[in-house]
Amino acid sequence: MTNPDWAALPVTVAGLGVSGISAARVLHGLGAHVTVVDGGSSEGLKARAAELTAQGITVRLGDGDSLPEGTRLIVTSPGWPPSSPLFAAADAAGIEVWGDVELAWRLRRPLPATGEPAPWLAVTGTNGKTTTVQMLASILTAAGRRTAAVGNVGVSVLDAVLADEPYDVLAVELSSYQLHWAPSLRPYSAAVLNLAPDHLDWHGSMEAYAADKGRIYEGNVVACVYNLADPATEALVREADVEEGCRAVGFGLGAPGLSNFGVVDGLLVDRAFVADRAKSAAELGSVEDVNPPAPHNIANALAAAALARAYGVDPKAVREGLRAFRPDAHRIAEVGVVDGVTYIDDSKATNTHAAAASLAAYRPIVWIAGGLAKGATFDDLVQGAAERLRGAVLIGEDRALVREALARHAPDVPVIEAAEGQTGAVAMTEVVRAAASLAQSGDTVLLAPACASMDMFTNYGERGDLFAAAVRGLAGS
Repeated sequence: MTNPDWAALPVTVAGLGVSGISAARVLHGLGAHVTVVDGGSSEGLKARAAELTAQGITVRLGDGDSLPEGTRLIVTSPGWPPSSPLFAAADAAGIEVWGDVELAWRLRRPLPATGEPAPWLAVTGTNGKTTTVQMLASILTAAGRRTAAVGNVGVSVLDAVLADEPYDVLAVELSSYQLHWAPSLRPYSAAVLNLAPDHLDWHGSMEAYAADKGRIYEGNVVACVYNLADPATEALVREADVEEGCRAVGFGLGAPGLSNFGVVDGLLVDRAFVADRAKSAAELGSVEDVNPPAPHNIANALAAAALARAYGVDPKAVREGLRAFRPDAHRIAEVGVVDGVTYIDDSKATNTHAAAASLAAYRPIVWIAGGLAKGATFDDLVQGAAERLRGAVLIGEDRALVREALARHAPDVPVIEAAEGQTGAVAMTEVVRAAASLAQSGDTVLLAPACASMDMFTNYGERGDLFAAAVRGLAGS
């Protein structure tokens, strides 16, 4: 299937979500005979199926396990695990399985100016992917390149590679799911920001999860960017098969060593892409240019800068791009100051690794934590943050796990359990009032739950929105 003849090729698309619909339409437009399969049969799926059927695409609902007769290729949505019966049947029949990223990679078009497809600067990691890719896109834009943040964020990667007006370069966010199903992907340069246990039910083990993350380094041309504070990311670089001359480039919050990026006296510094890196460095900006300047966000900025510099962007554009960047909602966003207490919404911190980064950015903290733990444990998180905590307000179905960790590692920290049996705005109003009762002027009330939200809220976005609304209500009371 190196260069398939799409005309009349029987292709099965697994999943009727956003990426599945996009893949089905693209393949149909190429002339393939497309069948979409999905195990669900909800009214929403039926409506989507009707739209595709009207375009001449076959859709099979209620059966996502059986391989349609005659299938020569499967293109899967990222969320479908490798253990799915559909893929076992494909393996037995010798049929390849691609993800939407693999399909996009195969469909890239050459740029008129170079005769080569637009290079991909790719980012993965357990946390920080979206922010880093958006920072990277902002830097590339400041450098005058036509670009977009694509993949798990912004523009669909398929739409990007098939755009009528081609992009010069793409900033690509990739999940472990997408990397698993992208065997031929070879980015120009790539970064793994961090590694912590996540999605292990999908991958089967931490080793398999890390191996899929490490696929992002395969075939890198200029730089494999890794986190100096996370040895597991460097280990992935060591195992990667890269183009000759590709370099390992580390980033960290200390003074940078040779071929690394770091921080010196509040300045972001490049000692990798300079003429004499043994004796000189390039100033890329200051920590104040990073919004917000929390430690983990500075690390994100350094990773983005490293990828941009690997592509040839000058230091001035790095500074301008970082200054222009504005983070998405619910990522360590200040939502108000009431009676001298600062309220921070980091509802996107849905696992312990993300919450640890957020907790490291402030002190003293009244911490709002809890929700659906997804199998996580909280001892390391609490132990690392104990000295920063003024108090804690616990919420959600798995609050007991956080409470028990606090009792073991921070027994003197006062704890309030709030909104038991409540959901939505009523619950969050009680939570914020409880946090305010523990906070003193100069403190930070931090919503960094380390848990998923669906036991009490529609999603992490609603959780953050209701937190901000409750803080506004507190200010007006």
